[in-house]
Amino acid sequence: MTLRQSPLAGVYDDPTLTDFGGWEMPVEFDSIRAEHAAVREAAGKFDVSHMGQVTVSGPDALELTQRLTTNDVAALSPGDAQYSGITDADGILLDDTVVYRLPEGAEDDYLFIPNAGHDGEMAERWVTHRDEWDLTVTVTNRTEAYAMIALQGPDAEGLLGAETASPLDSLGRFEVTSATVAGVESLVARTGYTGEDGFELLCPAAEAEPVWEAFDCQSCGLGARDTLRLEMGFLLSGEEFHPRDEPRTPYEADIGWTVALDTEFVGRDALAAKERDGVAETLVGLELLERGVPRHGYEVTSADGESLGHVTSGTMSPTLGVPIALAYVPTDFADPDTSVNVVIRGEPKEARTRATPFIDR
Repeated sequence: MTLRQSPLAGVYDDPTLTDFGGWEMPVEFDSIRAEHAAVREAAGKFDVSHMGQVTVSGPDALELTQRLTTNDVAALSPGDAQYSGITDADGILLDDTVVYRLPEGAEDDYLFIPNAGHDGEMAERWVTHRDEWDLTVTVTNRTEAYAMIALQGPDAEGLLGAETASPLDSLGRFEVTSATVAGVESLVARTGYTGEDGFELLCPAAEAEPVWEAFDCQSCGLGARDTLRLEMGFLLSGEEFHPRDEPRTPYEADIGWTVALDTEFVGRDALAAKERDGVAETLVGLELLERGVPRHGYEVTSADGESLGHVTSGTMSPTLGVPIALAYVPTDFADPDTSVNVVIRGEPKEARTRATPFIDR
């Protein structure tokens, strides 16, 4: 299968590449540890063009997006954004996303960001329900038309501020504005996946190169993006949830705060029952207290060897210098500092549950 290419693929300076969601993307440019440290201490730039970009416009754009995402889209003013889930009729997460209500004067009304490789599926989902519900909406998959660059870290505002006349100090967290960046008309959002202050920029694919090259900071790949998000306890589609391999509701995945039960959306009734009755398992942080690294699929047991659940993601935290993970366990074992084991190569390793994020940003 031919992998999809980022608009910035020809600009990279010899990174290590991998297949991610059907895209050929950089894993690392320098080293994961160096890239991770740059973002925590200064700034790093990521090509995240593999994320989907789907726009929704027309008289019923709000109704359609409200009925297909779990959060309250009607609460968004122009220039606002929100994190949300996309669920099936049983309340199972199909994807997580950020929904933007675009600024006044933008070509479209709403933009939402599916995960890598999900853009076609999610655009089709919007179109299918539009037709089923007889709504007047234009749904456009713009993933191939845009490049998306994340500029993250304590120095991100200064770096971006040198390339735009837009007043960034007035752009709040989860807000988006139109701005000229390095001479290119772009959307600039104060959002990210690292836990640091930073921005995500959307610009036309054909004009992405000068935007990327304008920022004199560490280029970062998917490896550092993963360690950074894990330290924050952020979900990764395909790891913390998957409709077939890891079917989870927002309540199990510990993002119940994204569920607005006073709105009508696909899966709402099932999630109302989960909210009322509670869930048997929930996602928690783990810190390994012995040598080893907890990895996806490793079994989690009680101190006496009872099987409890499994690790979804794990790494050696570059910031903390200890092994950390996310895992599903019964709610009775979810309180912080509960003693558990992670079975690594057949050997139980002592661990404890941790509240997330693992680090305070």
